[in-house]
Amino acid sequence: MSAGKQYQLPNQCPVCGGQFEIVRVACTNCATVMEGHFSQGRFANLNQQQWHFIETFIRCKGKIKDVEVALDISYPTVVSRLNEVVRALGFETGEDAAEMRRVTAAEEKRREALDRLARGEISPKDALRLMGGAAAE
Repeated sequence: MSAGKQYQLPNQCPVCGGQFEIVRVACTNCATVMEGHFSQGRFANLNQQQWHFIETFIRCKGKIKDVEVALDISYPTVVSRLNEVVRALGFETGEDAAEMRRVTAAEEKRREALDRLARGEISPKDALRLMGGAAAE
């Protein structure tokens, strides 16, 4: 078997849009061949943009701030793209989505308060109040 150029397997049929199924695999070292019905796994559901996001996310070791910088996108956009990947992989349920939205909203609220505090627009007491914490009287 030739170790020539390898192409990425498309995840949909260009003719009908159906799912591809792997029916033949071969070893690039010894040329052993197996035929059957092989699953591509969950990751076959990801499109190119989602793959790029996941590669960046992993390269940044899951640090959302680093992903923001690497992709030049905002925090909410990073979270939105991560949610898209989670859904594409089939992990998210309705309850997960509601919890993720709640956590995302709280995190965004916290970040905005801290950013305003860093710019000197508000006091520490106001920042605590905006983040939902009780300010010390």
